[in-house]
Amino acid sequence: MEDYAARIRRYADIEVRELRLESAASRKGLEFGGATVVLLDAAGKKFSSEQFAEWIGSCRDRGHREIVFLCGAAEGFPDALAGRATLRMSLSSLTFSHELARLMLAEQIYRAFALLSGHPYPK
Repeated sequence: MEDYAARIRRYADIEVRELRLESAASRKGLEFGGATVVLLDAAGKKFSSEQFAEWIGSCRDRGHREIVFLCGAAEGFPDALAGRATLRMSLSSLTFSHELARLMLAEQIYRAFALLSGHPYPK
């Protein structure tokens, strides 16, 4: 995860945080301001790597300065949080652990920035 976070930092600021949302107190720290909020959801929109890069590029081109990706628990997201989402996105129809999903997401974010920058990235 740290390797991909370091790679992403070549293109954009990144912060990786793990929060447990079991209590209202822990949810108080979730402030998104004007961020674009993406929920990882098996039933969400599926992208190819190129389509995902285009989506990130379109967010950038529309002046969106911050994108927040949220990976929820098996029970899903609290209604208030789910209602704040701009997009529900699926990494795969398969189920993955949170750790693996975060790693796969980080790799795809890095791949998107590399594609947007015209750098070759192996397929």
